[in-house]
Amino acid sequence: MADHVLRKDQLEISLHNEKKLIKEGTIKDDNPLDLSEPFRELCDACRKGDLKVCQEKITEGVNINARDPYDYTPLILASLCGHYEVAQLLLESGALCERDTFQGERCLYNALNDRIRNLLLEYDYSKSTDPLQPLAAHISSLLTRDHPGTSDIVVTAEEESLYLHKFILTARSPYFRNKLSIAPDTSTWKLPSTIPPQAFNAAIKYLYFGEAPRDLRSGPGTGFTESEVFAGIDRIAQHLEIQGLVDSILESGDRRLARQRRAIELAKGRDQLEEWFRTNIIHHKIVMETSNADDIKWSRDNPIFADVLLQADELPDDTETLQQASGTNTGSGERAQKSVLFPCHRAMLLRSEFFHTMFASSFREAHLQEHLHIINVDCSPDVLEIILKFLYTERADFPLDIAVDVLFAADMLFIEKLKTKAAVVISTLGSGNMSQAEAAKTRGTKEEDDLDIYAIIRAAWMTRVQRLEEFAARYLAYRLESHIDSPEFAELIQESASRIQGRQETDSIELLDDIRFYLGERFRLRFDDAGLEEMMDGEPQQQANQIETADGDIEKTIQGVEAIDLAEQNHGEQLEHGHSAEKSQKTPEHGSAIRTLNGELVMDEFDQDEMNYQILMDKLDNILEGLNLEA
Repeated sequence: MADHVLRKDQLEISLHNEKKLIKEGTIKDDNPLDLSEPFRELCDACRKGDLKVCQEKITEGVNINARDPYDYTPLILASLCGHYEVAQLLLESGALCERDTFQGERCLYNALNDRIRNLLLEYDYSKSTDPLQPLAAHISSLLTRDHPGTSDIVVTAEEESLYLHKFILTARSPYFRNKLSIAPDTSTWKLPSTIPPQAFNAAIKYLYFGEAPRDLRSGPGTGFTESEVFAGIDRIAQHLEIQGLVDSILESGDRRLARQRRAIELAKGRDQLEEWFRTNIIHHKIVMETSNADDIKWSRDNPIFADVLLQADELPDDTETLQQASGTNTGSGERAQKSVLFPCHRAMLLRSEFFHTMFASSFREAHLQEHLHIINVDCSPDVLEIILKFLYTERADFPLDIAVDVLFAADMLFIEKLKTKAAVVISTLGSGNMSQAEAAKTRGTKEEDDLDIYAIIRAAWMTRVQRLEEFAARYLAYRLESHIDSPEFAELIQESASRIQGRQETDSIELLDDIRFYLGERFRLRFDDAGLEEMMDGEPQQQANQIETADGDIEKTIQGVEAIDLAEQNHGEQLEHGHSAEKSQKTPEHGSAIRTLNGELVMDEFDQDEMNYQILMDKLDNILEGLNLEA
């Protein structure tokens, strides 16, 4: 009790200090109040553990770090209510959980169990996950990468030369945009002697997403003092129209302020790259007949500084769409296959190990020629556009119906993060986390038919995505009665068994083991759950009473309890099918009948679940017997 009171006092002090700094304008509020309907829907989904809605709201751009009227952030709600997958999704999407902040401390302190607490620690609880860091790290690395060479302009400052990229300079600086639009063939530029080289280096590092320099002392023999270097940085920042550089240096001494400024500048830089990508690469893409693609000749001296062309050929169903985009849809006779050519920059394609190996080798594509090489990529134009947008901007928003195609393309090009993103889209928007009752509503419906779970699990095997294998097994387990009598399901079990090289007769079958596990999760008896008695003794209420609100006012704790009513309702739904004390509430009304999967009448839904579980387990054993397998 004493520890709880001490912890509560510490949280109140943390909140008081944080509010004071925010009011003074010293720091920015990481968790602004959001009363919008989309944010409320996100919070409700975090309480209930609804991955699908969470993913949809994140894709829509809802601020996942905002707070509701009771000062709960989505991450706190997911952690408090025990929804591990939702908490993981929020962390992967950039949810803040920073030590020494009120909301960060609450998140860890109120985590429902050790599994979620360890997840927060695993995601580096003391430092917030930065979704843009991989993009920033790659662009910064271009300043020192000499193989494969991708630079197309050299800037000299005294005896030092910087090998830079025109497309980055034009995307990030209005000065370079104007200068290179007038003279796009400029390949060298000499820095005026009045500008300290370190000042220009700081500006270039900023344009290439680097962090602000902490030491402004100029090197020996340059003749520039620290104050002169800073004055030079101020001048060049105004000249290049990148005022954020000066602010970054001034705020670099305060850890939290520097982190906030860094996040703002990375987001601004990403937005600039995305705008440049849209108005240049997408604007200049070429839609044409595949048979004529080899006739395209793009000079190396082109206005968007592209140094390679990527080609994607249409799929048969895409013919009409592409023809409409190119204005060549005649509406008569047999239509010729279409292709799309995207002008790109090897510097950004290097984020893919596939292209990195290609450009660093002795392949033809690695050698520069007068006209740009055309490289065919085995995917549809829509998928290639998604891949390019990800490589240039770290953004990848795409619907469920194209997610498997993105998965295969990302696997082919060795883009691991995009593979993970595709798996997240499939496993969240595919509703694999539905409760038993929710899953029952989709069995045999169009919603289920839209998701080819057999294709998805085979895709997971081929691309080696464990997350997707687990999703598919859970999806099948929660809808097993719709699949277990299908010949294709038996064939899938056979395939899973054959994937084990040198399999012995009694070896386990991974897919079958996973389905059995999730089937047990679906039907497990709640009175065997180790945490049931604690929940029945009122632990959720005790948990609620421990939550403190953002202004430190104890009276608002009562209001906070109301904010997690939905969480307690969720616990109630979990108890609904598993506690014998509630059997009387589940007795069917007069005239209604509850039957098991084999048609046998039972007294209540609890008995129905227990018998259905055994029926499905027996059917799994029968499939193994029919396939002459043991597991």
